[in-house]
Amino acid sequence: MGGIADVARLAGVSKSTASRALTGSGYVSEDTRLRVAEAAASIGYVPTTSAVSLATGRMQTVGVLMPTVSRWFFAEVLAGVQSALLERDLDLTLYTAPPGTADRRRIVEDFLPRRRFDGLIVVGLEPSDAETACLERLGRPVVSVVGEPEHSSVVAIDDVQAARRATEHLLALGHRAIVFLGGDAAAAHWEHVDRLRLRGYQQAMADAGLDDAARHVRADVTMPGGYAAAVDLLSEARERPTAIVAACDEVAIGAIIAARRLAIAVPSELSVVGIDDHEYADMFALTTLEQIPREQGRAAVDMLVRAIGDPEVTREDRRLQARLVVRSSTAPVHPAMSVAVSDTGLSRS
Repeated sequence: MGGIADVARLAGVSKSTASRALTGSGYVSEDTRLRVAEAAASIGYVPTTSAVSLATGRMQTVGVLMPTVSRWFFAEVLAGVQSALLERDLDLTLYTAPPGTADRRRIVEDFLPRRRFDGLIVVGLEPSDAETACLERLGRPVVSVVGEPEHSSVVAIDDVQAARRATEHLLALGHRAIVFLGGDAAAAHWEHVDRLRLRGYQQAMADAGLDDAARHVRADVTMPGGYAAAVDLLSEARERPTAIVAACDEVAIGAIIAARRLAIAVPSELSVVGIDDHEYADMFALTTLEQIPREQGRAAVDMLVRAIGDPEVTREDRRLQARLVVRSSTAPVHPAMSVAVSDTGLSRS
């Protein structure tokens, strides 16, 4: 395989023209660009990242920062980010930064400032004020997957609307004793999402005239967390809801497992709806609001590439609409399970 000088000689142009044609760092005519590309292909020449960086002033690398890669959502976002970057011949540098750890502090305060990348994608990080200040001092574009738009562009589903639709689906089936399960202050990196989803549930209940019947049962946003909270919730027969809106599918699946172990039939005695369309959702026949994390990852790359190309580009707040996927974990409320709402609360009829 030859070098750039061989490409230039075969194409009949100067080395600088050949470099511009291959890296896109300056104007060359379309005829020249094609001639250089053909010459490069004929000898198997591919511009190195360092060569492109020298020509364009960019590192051709994007940083990705997330709390973990072991959870379904984060792994799916990362897959979308990587595929979109590979299509653009861009490299990826990944950091996992679990909340409250010394490693996270070192990554944000020490590693990121000295690493060379063109922009940063932050996934579900929920940064503290100090961390936000560190990210802003990097002087590079930042796009968040999940988060608030005050400090960066954001792509996420409309979490409020997703929870509203989940609750409205149950209300349309005749349910009135509907509990929102999940969300806990200890899960710092999910606090923002949980808060928005809880708000959507509360709005739907209020619109149905059920403000006083709205009930939030806290749980860690994991399958074990959903299971443990649901066992406690469903063990009280007099206070048992007829339906659950889970903060996420993992909590919903945990609740379904708890119901099965307590011999509570889903959906004839208990309807359960989640949010996410987790990879296990179909296995548990879970009705859910579908989000597509891979598409969010790809959208984040699109937004970041635009910001790298134009530092003055307007910050974006892109909220995607989740699609209701009805499976068999929800059904009309059974007449024997109907609940009347009175001034003193809920009572079974």
